[in-house]
Amino acid sequence: MIGGLATPPPLALYVHIPWCVRKCPYCDFNSHPLHGALPEAAYLAALERDLTAALPLVWGREVTSVFIGGGTPSLFSAEAIDRLLTFARTLLPVPPWAEITLEANPGTFEVARFQGYREAGVNRLSLGIQSFNPRHLQALGRIHDAAKAHAAVETAVQLFDRVNLDLMYALPGQTLDEVAADLTAALDYRPAHLSVYHLTLEPNTAFAAHPPRLPDEDLAADMQALVEATLGAAGYEHYETSAYALPGRRCHHNLNYWQFGDYLGIGAGAHSKLSFHDRIERQARVKHPRQYLELAGTPQALAAMRRVERHDLPFEFMMNALRLNAGFAKELFTARTGLPLSAAGKALAEAEAQGLLTQDATHIRPTERGRRYLNELLQLFLD
Repeated sequence: MIGGLATPPPLALYVHIPWCVRKCPYCDFNSHPLHGALPEAAYLAALERDLTAALPLVWGREVTSVFIGGGTPSLFSAEAIDRLLTFARTLLPVPPWAEITLEANPGTFEVARFQGYREAGVNRLSLGIQSFNPRHLQALGRIHDAAKAHAAVETAVQLFDRVNLDLMYALPGQTLDEVAADLTAALDYRPAHLSVYHLTLEPNTAFAAHPPRLPDEDLAADMQALVEATLGAAGYEHYETSAYALPGRRCHHNLNYWQFGDYLGIGAGAHSKLSFHDRIERQARVKHPRQYLELAGTPQALAAMRRVERHDLPFEFMMNALRLNAGFAKELFTARTGLPLSAAGKALAEAEAQGLLTQDATHIRPTERGRRYLNELLQLFLD
């Protein structure tokens, strides 16, 4: 790195809870169906050991957001989430204004459980709805039905000022009218944030092994256009590839990812990206919960650790920052990578010549074409 980083970027904490009731056929996350009793106390103890061992890497740095993801974090009791946030605040400087998100599955919905999460300090709830259509929920292997989805959202928006709903489109056998119906159902609750994803067939999933019949590319593109137009007309800002927010309600934790900030990940399979004056490192914890429970807090809990090489930094930065529709300030590239913008100059010029991005004196932004063909745009930054 040239000159190193003058100051470290913002730091977030990610906590991975790996268990779920049932593995969805499209899911490629590190999630494991629960067999037997949930080892809640043992896993909390492992997380505390993990975080304690990692403290020298982030000593004194303020945590701007906490994200508890999975798996299905809402399998954990409110008391467990309270204990988790208590030791996180004890070990790390977590300011009162920090965004604290918990992912929840409507299939685990209970009013008292959601109230307990709020009392524990969770101030943003992210609900994996995916669809309000019973046929599509069944096709996606979700454990909740439409009634449970509506009940969970109705309670969430009453208890939490910041609620995100995850929706998916281009589902097996889905029509344009059915996408519109899902959007209407979601907008009836006026959530602060919506994450709307195109279903993709990921390797090593049940859908990859036995592909369902999905809408063709033209219909999927029409669905995407409908999502953008409907949410835009409802006052939501389309600020990232799949993210839409009411003004002032963007997800700070995910914005930190997209702006190439730092994050410390604890839990089975959790990933970290940490910046130091002279280097940027990536880490990954062991993936299997049983192995993690045994090794958490020891050097053997790290399944992988690598230094991000200088020639890889432009691609890694752009892979995140060009997901933002408004792009990024040019000075952010140097602040986050320690490199001059000229290190990406050739690729930037080629991308601009192809109409994939635009530049002015201070900012770089993907064009509409660049957003639509993001993979082709990012390929230009590969060394």
